[in-house]
Amino acid sequence: MRCSVHLASTWLICLALAAASLAPSAKELSTKGVLLDKVVAVVNDGVVLESELQMETREIETRLQTQHVALPPEAVLRQQVLDRLVVEEIQQQHADRAGIKITDEQVNAALEDIAKRQNLTLDQLPEKLAADGIDYPQYRIELRREIARQILRQRDVMQHIVITPRELDQYLEHQKKTATAGNEYNVAHILIALPQGAKPAQIAQANTLAHQIDDRAHNGEDFGALAVTYSQSESALEGGSLGWRKGTELPTFLADVVARMSPGDVSDVLQTPSGFHIVKLVDRRSAGGPQIVQQVHLRHILLKPTEIEDDATVEQKLTRWREQIISGKEEFGVIAKTYSQDTASAVSGGDLGWTESSVFVPEFAGVVAGLKEGEISQPFRSQYGWHIVQLLGHRDFDNTNEAARQRAYEAMRDSRVEEATELWLQQIRDEAYVEIRL
Repeated sequence: MRCSVHLASTWLICLALAAASLAPSAKELSTKGVLLDKVVAVVNDGVVLESELQMETREIETRLQTQHVALPPEAVLRQQVLDRLVVEEIQQQHADRAGIKITDEQVNAALEDIAKRQNLTLDQLPEKLAADGIDYPQYRIELRREIARQILRQRDVMQHIVITPRELDQYLEHQKKTATAGNEYNVAHILIALPQGAKPAQIAQANTLAHQIDDRAHNGEDFGALAVTYSQSESALEGGSLGWRKGTELPTFLADVVARMSPGDVSDVLQTPSGFHIVKLVDRRSAGGPQIVQQVHLRHILLKPTEIEDDATVEQKLTRWREQIISGKEEFGVIAKTYSQDTASAVSGGDLGWTESSVFVPEFAGVVAGLKEGEISQPFRSQYGWHIVQLLGHRDFDNTNEAARQRAYEAMRDSRVEEATELWLQQIRDEAYVEIRL
């Protein structure tokens, strides 16, 4: 079976499809015959097949039912799903032409992350998928394609997003003045997109449709069903859901609007370069208080094994230096400056500054967790080489401002990426040859 791995989807959705996606038994096929697959869309030099459309439609139906979103008519849903598959095929063709190749190691790393979130090991994942009727080899193929599309977007969209320190400061100052700053919001969204270089008649047509949809939403029609039916956003087939976002993480054009809304409210039509937007505030909650994190102050010495100095030789050298430092014959900082192969920290005597342990690789963090203040570890190996590390201190640190700044940067980036991605997808769709054969 084909199981989609959209970023907005979850692996659990795939599991829910197992019963619905089982193929007919051999006995049934022998008596009823085999229906040949057919092409439902020609996309440049590629195609979308009926079997792909059916499978994807079943998955979307299952997800929407799980979310208690009213389903639009079957023909409308199939058209929306087909539009998504067409755009995915276009992206895949762009990725292929760009020479984007996904290695088995990259696929395995993504699968390990999926398995971890399900409390499984990578070795257990194929068996679990098979037990739920999901074809593991096909799942790997779909995941590989999804990773390729992510890399393509990184290259063609994300790397062109630039946020200056001044823009970030201005954004934070603006957010402090809005009522959204201390809350989190669960929002849903409908986009009526505008093509590049839209003519006045096209803008007027999109504007009219957006206001018609907005009126229907205000009159009580299911917002999720309207999103599935009309939205041209990537979140359309998720019922328009954008999920929970902190007030500081909302796109700028939404922050002031959402601040004035109550749960259940639907906004008036908003216009941006990508098109006309309608937003529903599903719910709100407090974002919580200060963010206190535990930090450690460390310094270390790193040596890497070579053909001349193997692991044993490097370990012995670090052991000797450790003993000399403890006895007072040598200074940690002097040895680090002279010999450490971590060039970033060597210049400061191996000092890594105040840092959260979670940023280090597990082998390093595990050793640090067992140290007392002032203690120097025995030599140990990580993926980077051999280390000795000294714990200089612990502290509780109010990371609220730094975390808020990082979240604001990510929010600005994501907001611009969302807008830029919608425009980019519309552009590559307009440039492609597409023939629908439904």
